[in-house]
Amino acid sequence: MSAFIFALGLTLMHFLWQGLLLGCATAVALTLLRNSRAEYRYLVACCALLACLGWPALELWQRLSGDAAPASASFHGLQWAAGIASEETWFDLHTSVRGIVSLWALCAAVLALRMLAGMLWIDRVSRHRGNHPQQQRWEAELARLAQRFGIRREIGLRVVDTLASPVTAGWWRPVVLVPAALISGMPPDLLQALLAHEMAHIQRHDYLINLLQNVIETLLFYHPAVWWMSNRIRVERELIADDVAARQLGEPRRLALALSELERLRFSNHQLAQAANGGDLVMRIQHLLRPAPQSLNWKTAIAMLGVAMACVSVYAQATAADKSASADRAAVVDFKTCAKPDWPEAAVADKRTGTVQLNFLVGTDGKVKESKVDRSSGHADLDEAARTGIQKCQFHPAIKAGKAIEKWQKMQYVWTLE
Repeated sequence: MSAFIFALGLTLMHFLWQGLLLGCATAVALTLLRNSRAEYRYLVACCALLACLGWPALELWQRLSGDAAPASASFHGLQWAAGIASEETWFDLHTSVRGIVSLWALCAAVLALRMLAGMLWIDRVSRHRGNHPQQQRWEAELARLAQRFGIRREIGLRVVDTLASPVTAGWWRPVVLVPAALISGMPPDLLQALLAHEMAHIQRHDYLINLLQNVIETLLFYHPAVWWMSNRIRVERELIADDVAARQLGEPRRLALALSELERLRFSNHQLAQAANGGDLVMRIQHLLRPAPQSLNWKTAIAMLGVAMACVSVYAQATAADKSASADRAAVVDFKTCAKPDWPEAAVADKRTGTVQLNFLVGTDGKVKESKVDRSSGHADLDEAARTGIQKCQFHPAIKAGKAIEKWQKMQYVWTLE
């Protein structure tokens, strides 16, 4: 297994406790800021999600940098059967790490393809202007809104039949996708309020943050804390966009009425795009009309205490596994690949015994490249029989920082008569 795969597997496993720790800290911070401005909670959640990407990335870089250090020339001798059980356990660990990385890569690839498909769909829809009867009217309205928000870039508008809510796509050349059902079925003043919400997203460049969120979700999909943080970012972002739009319109009630019209059109999530129905619509309507202080939920606090305890437990286990897996390992013979050395006939007849110490140069493929006798048993035929017999065996190669290396391995073989 390559050093990169080994280091990546350890990094993914360690993020289990790191993500729990970051999630617990974020929950505490958001609880303390529950009655503060949405911008503060948004900033905390964004920093926490970035830490979810930065912490594992830093650890992966450190592991790979440590692997680049030259191997030590010293070596400790091992008995013929010493440490076999621990070495086999260690190789089982490496097999598990390889399986974890393979499964992670497969799932991440599927999510990446899903994200790419969403981006291609948005790009295809954005390029098709269409010929809706009210296209020009709402393009002009969108241009007027852009001026009110101080946006100088040209913003496109596309009418789409398959959407249930307005969606903003792109940052450099943003395009607002508007459902055809809203243009024909929603009062113009309410639709204008929803478009103002989209202008707030464009003004704040929220599409870029949302794109980064999707990348982090793709890479760290297996951790629920990542999805929870990302969801909190989207919730707080929608509240901020509502506030910005309401200030520009001067009518929070109009935006609240527009959001209530969307309640029946809501869908589960908006993936790569920023939609006006993001978050809990009922909560957003209440936030616009009658914001009320939130009381502390002690049940949540107890649950977070349990998460913190789980974090400590996972941390202890991950650290122990990391120390065990990262330790240097000597080459180990695989007894199932060879038989015991044959007794020379003359030695059996003379009842000769003794202990021979041998040295084998084991390659990265586990095969013996060179061999020699370090200390004789006192009988040349016994020495040669042990050397030629054992060098036919297959070895598990020596490991340093997760990488197979070529190294001399000392062994001894005892000739005894039963």
